[in-house]
Amino acid sequence: MVGQSPAEPRAAVLLQPFVHQVGGHTSMLTYDEHTICKPLVSQELSFYESLPLAMRQFTPQYKGIVSVHLKKDSLGNLTLIASPGLGQPDTCGRLDSTGGDPAVTLWHKCKWSHTQVTKTFKDSCPGKMLLRTDLQYHTDSLLEDANGKQAERKSYNPWGLHCHRQHLNRMSSKYNENKLHQFLLLENVVSKYSYPCILDLKMGTRQHGDDASEEKKARHIKKCEQSTSASLGVRICGMQVYQADTGHFLCKDKYYGRKLSPEGFQQTLRQFLCNGNQLRTDLLEPIILRLKALLAVIRKQSSYRFYSSSLLIIYDGQEHKEGVDQHLPFPKTHSTNPSRVDVRMIDFAHTTFKGSKSNPNPTLYDGPDHGYIFGLENLIKILQSLLEGK
Repeated sequence: MVGQSPAEPRAAVLLQPFVHQVGGHTSMLTYDEHTICKPLVSQELSFYESLPLAMRQFTPQYKGIVSVHLKKDSLGNLTLIASPGLGQPDTCGRLDSTGGDPAVTLWHKCKWSHTQVTKTFKDSCPGKMLLRTDLQYHTDSLLEDANGKQAERKSYNPWGLHCHRQHLNRMSSKYNENKLHQFLLLENVVSKYSYPCILDLKMGTRQHGDDASEEKKARHIKKCEQSTSASLGVRICGMQVYQADTGHFLCKDKYYGRKLSPEGFQQTLRQFLCNGNQLRTDLLEPIILRLKALLAVIRKQSSYRFYSSSLLIIYDGQEHKEGVDQHLPFPKTHSTNPSRVDVRMIDFAHTTFKGSKSNPNPTLYDGPDHGYIFGLENLIKILQSLLEGK
């Protein structure tokens, strides 16, 4: 930080659920506006540390590692605290967990109480803690300001909170509060968008890693066979689309994606590009061009296998004029020509490649990841058919 000497202790960071997490099972947490963090997995760290130069534009920027521990607040609620140590990256801003920030953190503001959230999940999915998959998520809970006054309703995707609660429960059952855990610090690839529309695609025809048990391997093979992973090499793992007509996000989860036929997959892609008023056909060509550029890069990555990784397609759900949007919790200034779309690969915990530091004796593969390429090619074809009005 500017003006900070190397010897100064850094403020602890209260980690908040990342409200724009649409898929996956690992909890993604907000470190600051431009940085998220997730539990460190050695294979993923190895991937980021030896990332081919050509792939960097298609992956989040790796920012370093931070130590994290559990902590109970005065009300007995479990929280996660990051403790930036000496030698950690200086690129990230700080959220002082002990300061009296009048905005209050999202985790506390949202009053997403365990009782209320659990009831919402159970009411909508009897017998399982799953999320509703075909609803517009109007916020079930009211936000409050620092003085406890009721504020306006906000619309958030609840999947990140679902993952966060499960993660806290797992950690608290296994470890005490003093146990330090290592987390990866990664670029928040949606921070530049005011209303991020996100499609999380599980890529490839195979999802299990080389280290999977026979039981896990069989389970993943079955999921692939029964979904578009087998027929198209890609399946929907999660989605949120801003609906300009209602001011809310339409959300779908991985359970919805697993049930889709190839025709249903195409219909959902179309829905991802619909803002409630019209189909955003203006986004199709830039998305296709970006996917083609990624395809060219993947074809050149010999020995890499991106098992169980995801691909994010991102765009801003509302086009803005130059100036500041006063309707956002944290108003942003918009330039005249913001990046319209983005495509990023994420989740490399099961990625393997020749020379991986995390596994001295990996299974070696020749050539590129043909399952991933198959999925990309089909995705491009489907989007091209939408562009042609088919």
